[in-house]
Amino acid sequence: MSFSALGLDPKILQAVQEAGYTEPTPIQTQAIPQILAGHDLIGIAQTGTGKTAAFTLPMLTKLAAQPAGQRRGTRVLVIAPTRELVLQIEENIRVYAKHLPLTVATVFGGVGEQPQIRALRAATDVVIACPGRLMDLMQRRYADFSQLQYLVLDEADRMLDMGFLPSIRQIVRSLPQKRQTLMFSASLSKEIESLTHEFQRSPKIVQIGRRANPAETVTQLIYEVPKHLKPALLLHLLRDPAMNMVLVFSRMKHAADRVARNLEQSGIKTATLHSNRSQNQRLKALKDFKSGAVRVLVATDIAARGIDVDGISHVVNYDFP
Repeated sequence: MSFSALGLDPKILQAVQEAGYTEPTPIQTQAIPQILAGHDLIGIAQTGTGKTAAFTLPMLTKLAAQPAGQRRGTRVLVIAPTRELVLQIEENIRVYAKHLPLTVATVFGGVGEQPQIRALRAATDVVIACPGRLMDLMQRRYADFSQLQYLVLDEADRMLDMGFLPSIRQIVRSLPQKRQTLMFSASLSKEIESLTHEFQRSPKIVQIGRRANPAETVTQLIYEVPKHLKPALLLHLLRDPAMNMVLVFSRMKHAADRVARNLEQSGIKTATLHSNRSQNQRLKALKDFKSGAVRVLVATDIAARGIDVDGISHVVNYDFP
């Protein structure tokens, strides 16, 4: 199937083609028609399956079809767990909407709030936000979502893991009840199912693969080693030149810093990504990793959830996730 067969707006099809997309992924093929038909949706799929385009392309198509008189106020709110994921979604939306007269803004902590307040007051068409900063600005009455038509909860299971449920409940309670709600998650747990009853109306379910199944293109290995020898084993593995773009997951922030220091002292260019780093530090770490300026990115799994980086050769779970 081609993107042109999915009923998308011609200007969006042009942007998709210019971005180099040739054919939709399975979740895009299944989700886009359901969203265009106006259904609430639960999308279950792992990171890297094309979820962002699955919910963005049909929403943009529906926005593009609206008369100018309906284009007042913020019409789309996307909530995601981390700043990096918010910025990634924004980047994708700007690519897909490049030929449309839409405004896009992000809302998250760790940076100055004044540009975000101005964007909310200006009734930006599409807002992508982390729950914490958004809740703060909403409580201070800087946001007006009275014209909202679409709500997306991305990486919903991770937001529950991070303790965002009370904030999300409060945010959703203040939104118009008449809206289309899309929820995307890596798993359909009991907690996620309970949220669907709370936030959605008769949602359709699109599930791609099973969480227990690793991607067929990934080879998995496990090394049993005493804890005190893990640093030495990681250095030994990194002697392999094939490990040229390596993502290392650590469970704790201080452990990530310790692993990174050890690698740097051994002459391996390394960056870190976790919530104790400033926004500029996090952006630089990702930029350096993507460009190849650093060979290894050490991250907590929460900070890096949903991040899409091309060309990673190896992923190392330094701790059990």
